Amino acid sequence: MSEHNFMTLQFASRSENEAFARVAVAAFVSQLDPTLNELTDIKTVVSEAVTNAIIHGYNNQTDGIITISTHIDDDVVRITIEDKGSGIADLEQAKEPLYTSKPELERSGMGFTIMENFMDEVEVVTAVGIGTKINMLKRIESKKALYN
Repeated sequence: MSEHNFMTLQFASRSENEAFARVAVAAFVSQLDPTLNELTDIKTVVSEAVTNAIIHGYNNQTDGIITISTHIDDDVVRITIEDKGSGIADLEQAKEPLYTSKPELERSGMGFTIMENFMDEVEVVTAVGIGTKINMLKRIESKKALYN
């Protein structure tokens, strides 16, 4: 079975849109019949990436735009979450567990760590003053394969 399907969403960088983004991507990925754990992983990484874009990329300003593209190729899901915000000055530092540039907001600093643990591949492309793009890939274990 070879299939290719995709969807793209754009929405304002408002915290109330994080839940919408999470549910929209999960609904789209549901056509692959993922396990509950796989779906939870995807919802979690979308939440983390969108929240990072809102809080860090746009500094909680609501006039930014976040773009999510999701592609399905056979059993592979590719999710790209992009902002045109401030970018990340020190990506390696930002990826350190427990590091946060916003301690006053009581952020845990685990966003990138969670993304890397829940997805099969994570790539971050960022430039100061231009924005950040997070590319993630996850293979969905086919339930059909379990019964064959």
